[in-house]
Amino acid sequence: MFVPQIYSLALLMMILSMLCWGSWPNTYKLCKNWRFELLYWDYVWGILLTALLVAMTLGRTDPTSPDSFFQNLGAADARHLAFAFLGGIVYNFANLLIVGAIAIAGMAVAFPVGIGLALVIGSVLNYLITPKGNPALLFGGVALVCIAIVLDALAYRGISRDTTVSKKGLVLSLVGGVGMGLFYPLVAKGLTGEGHLVPYSVAFVFTLGVVASNIPFNYFFMRRPVAGPPLTMRDYIQGSRAVHFWGVLGGIIWAVGTISNFVASYAQMVGPATSYSLGQGSTMVGTIWGVFVWKEFRGADARVTRMLALMFLFFIAGLTSVALAPVVR
Repeated sequence: MFVPQIYSLALLMMILSMLCWGSWPNTYKLCKNWRFELLYWDYVWGILLTALLVAMTLGRTDPTSPDSFFQNLGAADARHLAFAFLGGIVYNFANLLIVGAIAIAGMAVAFPVGIGLALVIGSVLNYLITPKGNPALLFGGVALVCIAIVLDALAYRGISRDTTVSKKGLVLSLVGGVGMGLFYPLVAKGLTGEGHLVPYSVAFVFTLGVVASNIPFNYFFMRRPVAGPPLTMRDYIQGSRAVHFWGVLGGIIWAVGTISNFVASYAQMVGPATSYSLGQGSTMVGTIWGVFVWKEFRGADARVTRMLALMFLFFIAGLTSVALAPVVR
């Protein structure tokens, strides 16, 4: 089983997770007129494919080791398997709610409420489960990242013509944010204690939870969508090869980032609080795509430009603080 033994490599894996988490939504942007509920089926298959492939390769570098994928999966107890499986269910439900919130209320609501709440809950609970890293640097960095998320949301609000706040979108953001904050601590519980799972096993069981829950959850969202007319599985089947490809690729990108994050959190010098918090820099990565590739802020006034500049500064300062937390005592 591959696990980084030096902090620089673990840091690179956390940065990779941040890049992947912030980049996979681009695959949805490439599928014009294709609803997210439909893309989500392929997205989940991409996650499952990646979890299996990585578990059978990096998770089995020494097949005879007790930490090897099959060996560990067979030796883990039911409690730790349940934590990982439940983590996948909670993530899937929360992710669908956050996306629904973005669809009806925009990122100006979903980002500060959903992602900000998830960051605070996740970082605190993860630290309580595995207290690693300098707490002042860790939580100081989390506070700076939260400020950056708020500035990012205000920048999006500055280019939005809709100034109303959807109550449904706010509720979806709140519930989704709590779920996003809880899924990673469940994974962290699966990675600790006697009879625990290793990162590659936990990722596989986590993915099974995502796949199993996606059948009722996503079908419910298709039949009772938060925005747009109801959908059927016939709509999914009629999709082109291109949209199915982008959906699977989106799942692969997200899974690569997530497994990298799980593996980095398992490293002796890191811990889940630092790994999860640094991964949430994905919001900055998504904004970089929006600014420089999708030109979402084209023609924005000076006020919005200043907010974006401040957002990047707070993100960089916050992520630097979080990155230093494991090495500064």
